[in-house]
Formats: sequence, C-alpha cells, structure tokens
Amino acid sequence: MSTGTGTGTEGTADPEAARTREQRGWYFYDFACSVYSTSVLTVFLGPYLTSVAKAAADADGYVHPLGIPVRAGSLFAYSVSVSVVVAVLVMPLAGAVADRTGRKKPLLAAAAYTGATATACMFFLDGERYLLGAFLLIVANASISVSMVLYNAYLPQIATPQERDTVSSRGWAFGYTSGALVLVLNLVLYTGHDSFGLSEPDAVRVCLASAGVWWGAFTLVPLRRLRDRRVAPAGEGAVGSGWRQLRATLRDMRRHPVTLAFLLAYLVYNDGIQTVISQASVYGSEELGLDQTTLITAVLLVQVLAVAGALGMGRLARTHGAQRTILGSLVVWTLILAGAFVMPAGAPVFFYTLAAAIGLVLGGSQALSRSLFSHLVPRGKEAEYFSAYEMSDRGLSWLGPLVFGLGYQLTGSYRDAILSLVIFFALGAVLLARVPVRAGVAAAGNPVPDRI
Repeated sequence: MSTGTGTGTEGTADPEAARTREQRGWYFYDFACSVYSTSVLTVFLGPYLTSVAKAAADADGYVHPLGIPVRAGSLFAYSVSVSVVVAVLVMPLAGAVADRTGRKKPLLAAAAYTGATATACMFFLDGERYLLGAFLLIVANASISVSMVLYNAYLPQIATPQERDTVSSRGWAFGYTSGALVLVLNLVLYTGHDSFGLSEPDAVRVCLASAGVWWGAFTLVPLRRLRDRRVAPAGEGAVGSGWRQLRATLRDMRRHPVTLAFLLAYLVYNDGIQTVISQASVYGSEELGLDQTTLITAVLLVQVLAVAGALGMGRLARTHGAQRTILGSLVVWTLILAGAFVMPAGAPVFFYTLAAAIGLVLGGSQALSRSLFSHLVPRGKEAEYFSAYEMSDRGLSWLGPLVFGLGYQLTGSYRDAILSLVIFFALGAVLLARVPVRAGVAAAGNPVPDRI
C-alpha cells in the first residue's frame, strides 16, 4: 500500500507510465547530489582545505586537532575517513526506519538538506579555519552517504529486473552530466575571478557553496515524483532498532551467501574507487604540481566521458553480462594507478590521459555494481539490504583514505600512497570473479535475467 503523496502516480491507470515517471524523478537525485562529489570532494575542497591547514600548521608542517599531531597534507584524507565512520553509525538507523515505516522520502529530504546546508556553509571556510572545513566535510560526506542508502533502495521498486542495468546507468549518466555542467561554470568563475571582482580563494569558496545550493534545489524533483511504499510491517521502536536491524540483515544474508560474497568483493574494490575519486586532486596539486585550472579541466573531462562510459558499459553488460563488464573495468583501474605512480610532475597531458581512462570506467563500474546487487536483494528488504550495500559503497570506504593518509604521513610522498591502492582492485577482482551471480539471483527469489 502506498503512503506517498504529491507524486500523482498512485492512482494512474498505466503502471508503466507511472514507473517511467518515477524513474525520471529518481535520476534527478543523481543530478542534484553528484555536484557535491565532483566540484567539492573531487576538485576544490582537497587542495583548498590542505592550503588552509598548511596556513595554520606549525614550523614542522603539523596541525593539532584535539591535540593530535596531524601532517597538514593528511588532514583531508583523515577527514574523509572520519566522515564515513559517522555515516556507519547513522545508515543502519536510516535503513531500519525506512523499511519499518515505508517513508523513505522524508528521510531522503532530511539527509539531502543537511548535506546541502553544510556544503553551502563552506563559503565561510577561509584563513586558518581548517577545523571548520574538516567539520563541514564530515557532515556533508556523511549526509550524502545516508541519502544514497534511501535513494538506491528505490531502484528495485521502480525498475523491473530487465530494466535495472539501464536505469542505474542512466542515473549515473544524469549525475555526470550535472557534474560536467557545473564544472564548466566553475571553470569560468575560477579562471575569470578578477573580472568578477573576486580573489582566487573567494572564487573557490563560491564554487564550494554553489554546489550546496544546486544539491538542495534539484532535490525537489525526486521528492515530488518518487512515492513511498510500505514494504515491511510498521513496528514500534524503529528508531532504536537500527543496529539490531543491521545485525538481523547480516544474519539474514547468511541465508544468501552469494549476496554476502558480492558485498565483500564490492567493499574491497569500491574502497579503491572512492579513494581515487576523493584524493585525485590532492595528488595532482601536491605531488604533480598541477594548477587548479588543470585539475578542473581534467575532472571536467572525466565527467564528459563518464556519461558515455556509464551508458557504454550498460550496453556491454547487456551482451557480456554485468559481472564480466565490472571485472574488465577493474583491470583498467589497476592500469590507471600504475600510470599515476610513474607519471612525471608538471605533465598535464599525461594527467588528462589518465582522467580520460577514469571517465570511461568510473560511472559504469559503479552503476553496474548497484544494478547487480539489486538482483541479489530479497523482495521487501530493499532498504535494509541497500543500507548494508551503502555501508560498502561509502560507509566502509574509510580504509583506502586512511591508508592513503598514513602513507603520506609516514613517507611524505603521495606516490607511495597511491601505489598502495592497487591491492584494493586486484583483491576485489579476485573476490568478484568467484561470486556465482546467477545462482545468487535465483536463491534470492528473483527472476534471472538472460545476461547477468
């Protein structure tokens, strides 16, 4: 029974048209929040927060949050790690409440607007306010993780098994389209900041804050079109049962060992993907000596090619299966890291080449992983299973940034830090290759697509 309001789809006589309307609204949350991932997390905040931390550092290059000595160049990576630990504490609660009440939309709105507000407040990050920057990053990054639990849980409800690879890939394509559009605007503002009467730091702060405004504005579209569904009996104490629900979910997954095996593989290789995404700009600026304009245009190239990559890998999945297509992308990721390790400093052409390679595999590897997991989820348990998935996607992706930060903390070299990430892709590929996906889909009680 639907509890949604304001969508205009509940009473329609055409279920396919209603489903299509919801799918189109669903795409727009990727369109809204991906700007945070690109403009904030990938491009501007890493180098800018590092510069703010360096301005506040002592003579040895350390800042001391809570009295702990931290090399200024590691602060951003450590903050990302802390943010996902916070997300781990909140995501099981969100999944449990969503499943027990069937009201994902209010929870999605709360998480989205908390993150959007924190991002908009990055306008006030200047001088030596590195603690403010770290705090806002933690809040925004944790919020987007929680919102994605609820967003991803809609996929099995709004797309048939045969549609999910395509719908998931289109969602990523929408996200990369918005990321590219906003990065173009950011590039115009940043390179022409003098003509706008702004200093370079002011231009960066405007770019950061505008991502929060964009995120909040376009979140209105999915909130109008998606509808709530009651998929599990409402119960008392939903708020207090988040962790009990997660434990119950993991126990339930024992009856679906293939689902659990896929989550383990995804946890490993996605940790590598998330770390590359979040640390690429720091690596480019600090290790390779590239300027901000080069970083912006490189990430813009990623966004443009990621749209084609997500759609292209979706087509490959229809002919070769999602599992094989993802495995192929992990080989490419490993080659990308090897190229980054040997790349000479001050060589933007080589950096653009790697950016193009990242763009071609980034969206597809994530979109196909999401759709593949949706086939392994038992019906009626979408939000709680996607809570566990999101903990693998974002909530448990703390190890890569931590290893990256420790690598720099101990060696003072970002090249040594980047080399350590190869193990995530190599081990993830081995684990994924061993997952019997078709058997897992059947065991979950779902129709098995022709290609999977």
